Amino acid sequence: MGGVDYPRTYQEFGSWFDDDVDCREYLAALRWPSGFECPRCGHDECWMTGRGLRMCRDCAVKTSATAGTIFHRSHTPLSTWFGAIWMITSQKNGISAQGLQDAVGFGSYETAWAWLHKLRRAMVRPGRDQLGGVDRRGMPVSVELDQSFLGGKSAGKLGGASDKVPITIAVERTAAGHLGRVRLEVAQRSGGLDMIDFAQEVIVPGTMVHTDGAAPFIRLTTLGYGHQATPSTERSRRVENIDAVTPGPHLVSSLLKRWTAGTLHQGLSNRHLPYYLDEFTFRFNRRNSRARGMLFYRLLQQAVETDPHPLKELTHG
Repeated sequence: MGGVDYPRTYQEFGSWFDDDVDCREYLAALRWPSGFECPRCGHDECWMTGRGLRMCRDCAVKTSATAGTIFHRSHTPLSTWFGAIWMITSQKNGISAQGLQDAVGFGSYETAWAWLHKLRRAMVRPGRDQLGGVDRRGMPVSVELDQSFLGGKSAGKLGGASDKVPITIAVERTAAGHLGRVRLEVAQRSGGLDMIDFAQEVIVPGTMVHTDGAAPFIRLTTLGYGHQATPSTERSRRVENIDAVTPGPHLVSSLLKRWTAGTLHQGLSNRHLPYYLDEFTFRFNRRNSRARGMLFYRLLQQAVETDPHPLKELTHG
């Protein structure tokens, strides 16, 4: 609830998080919504130490709200972290590492880059709901499934023959014809069977899946999905026909390319591409939210459940 669980405006944000103590207690409430739980023994009672740590009354282990999260052992004040996260979530299209460096005043581009990548790893939670099934009114939700390509221009080459990276896209289509949630994944290769593995991972069995009729999609019916194929026979000559076959994935692909060009200025590597897709997914699935503070709340909620990911891991794998 706005004004209770999360701040609704920047002015309210400033009054809520005046110092690191306020930020730490807010993280503690997110990490232990039902009350403190010792990470070692599970005991629910603790003492507060002079350093702001929680010491379990049973086993005496000391822990903090930031231990084991993306804020673990960060030397930057939590109030700076919160300010950066508010900035990232309050802007509809996000911010680049250079933009974050300039806004926050980091001494190096590398720090801003690392912060964004830490937060991108918190943007998609494990065990999230699958696409399709039925909506809240019991109406069936279908899924459109297709591949697109992301990357620079490859002169004289088309689609899978180019140097671009194939991206598998699954997007919901409601009974009213509106687009719902989306899932994206970097494909192993163009038109590969990993598209079927992806479908099984992200789509509820029994859902009607709309495709362009490519050969791998035939397997969907044997795996418990409905399958409606609309083949496109003039791919190379009439691109507009391809858009009409699976319009949802093609619209998502267009928005993804516009976002990478406009916000990231095409500054993304293939190695970290899955995490850029995670950020796009986070933003797209919350595109209709009028409460920007809710995005701030959700990202922090997932950040306290995400491993630290130190810089060495981010840069060297």
